[in-house]
Amino acid sequence: MTASRHFSNDYAEARGRFLEASRRAGAAVESHENPTRGPGGEALFADVAWLGAAEAERVLVTVSATHGVEGFCGSGVQCGWLEAGLHKDLPDGIALLQIHAINPYGFAWLRRVTEDNVDLNRNFVDHGAPYPVNEGYEALKEAICPPEWNDAVVAETGAILDAYAGAKGPRALQKAISGGQYSHPQGIFYGGNRPTWSHRLLKRVFRDRLAAARQVAVIDYHTGLGPHGYGERICIHDPGSEGLARAQRWFGDDVTSPALGDSASVEIFGFNVLGMEDALPEPAALTAVALEYGTIPSPEVRLALRADNWLHTHGRPDSAQGRAIKEQIRAAFFPDEDAWKELVWERALETQRQALEGLAEG
Repeated sequence: MTASRHFSNDYAEARGRFLEASRRAGAAVESHENPTRGPGGEALFADVAWLGAAEAERVLVTVSATHGVEGFCGSGVQCGWLEAGLHKDLPDGIALLQIHAINPYGFAWLRRVTEDNVDLNRNFVDHGAPYPVNEGYEALKEAICPPEWNDAVVAETGAILDAYAGAKGPRALQKAISGGQYSHPQGIFYGGNRPTWSHRLLKRVFRDRLAAARQVAVIDYHTGLGPHGYGERICIHDPGSEGLARAQRWFGDDVTSPALGDSASVEIFGFNVLGMEDALPEPAALTAVALEYGTIPSPEVRLALRADNWLHTHGRPDSAQGRAIKEQIRAAFFPDEDAWKELVWERALETQRQALEGLAEG
């Protein structure tokens, strides 16, 4: 059987499989109910599974669905790790903490954002301080999120975005759109004006479950950026930091840094590693990477995100157009192809094993 067997078709199936695999593995599971409901009125949960000694000082943490619709990928890896029995090979003294569907609303509704229309990976800023300003987004906001959505509008606004990229460069356009913005609550890549439910839960899990930890490795699963099927290990730790140095030691040259300019990702505001660092006890050492898998070309991914934003701001998800947009965004973040899933699986296995080896070295 191929790796595709580990991947689910929707949030409900993914959650059921994760809970069953965790039960069979003997993991201790906590379930946290989100305040919203799914498309069919079903309850939504983020589930947290722990394997290993309760007071383990070295812990591997995996996270799925930071960006909800990207949860198919991370959930498949988390379920597969248990279903394939790989958890039985945990090195002595190391525990495994799997956070499944940290953003269950986005996973269930096929949205990248939380129930607040917030990009969780832009939400970890100081909400008591002045927010960062994304001047590029301000200049392009009307083109990025128009009030109407049809072929003519897509062509017109696409020409505006292309002109910006032509004048300032493709990376400048990427930064303008995806770097994060805090002025337009109905826009895309909105970082919010308060900690979201998922933000608060992530920090609570880190505080409660990792209180005894001294070495923590995190792999946060993402999709939608980079070459098709390639898993880029993106390290967001500051240049010159111990976290980046450890990641480079564990993964060699096969790790990138937005701050150093060698990543497919631009630098962003309010990323979740900031919350993880804040929640961990002193003097715990954190080594975090985002494992980012490419799907389709970036312009098509951006188009799907813009369409979905329009749909939930101005349209009707239950309409024919709404269903077509949902198929579009699902395909943008989860190619339903066995070959793509195999690439995801093999890279994930390699990455998690290398992280475990790094933890074992101390």
